[in-house]
Amino acid sequence: MIIIRQLSTIEAMQQAPALAALLRDAVEDGASVGYVLPLPEETVARYWTGVIAGIAAGDRLLLAAFDGEQLAGSIQLALVGKPNGRHRADVEKLLVFTNMRQRGIGKALLAAAEEAARAHGRTLLVLDTKRGGRGATLPEIRLHRGRGDPPLRHQRGRGRAR
Repeated sequence: MIIIRQLSTIEAMQQAPALAALLRDAVEDGASVGYVLPLPEETVARYWTGVIAGIAAGDRLLLAAFDGEQLAGSIQLALVGKPNGRHRADVEKLLVFTNMRQRGIGKALLAAAEEAARAHGRTLLVLDTKRGGRGATLPEIRLHRGRGDPPLRHQRGRGRAR
């Protein structure tokens, strides 16, 4: 059974080796996640160190899916801290181990991210995905206003959405 939970700074540090393996697995499978092969270990470690620092600072959430004790996937929410963007969070690095795909884990992680966003007062999620890629087949994010309506990316100086 898949369990999804938000990781604390300490839990993320404990999961660092598995998280590193997850990022490497995604890159080796050709995922468009900002990295290419060859992918040095120090680059992967530096990336997760930055994520963990963001968790500690309170501007990033890391949700992880587990199959028993084994990490199956993860997703991140970057909480926009600028005064005109505090209604928004960026969805980042939705990753599922290749041997765990086609089990609904990505969909479950995305739903958990939406709930976490709501709990943090976020009413808009921004997800950047490659057209025609695997991520493009995920269900639409419910916190988006809808097709044809541009999302409210930021607030104007007087608090009106734009």
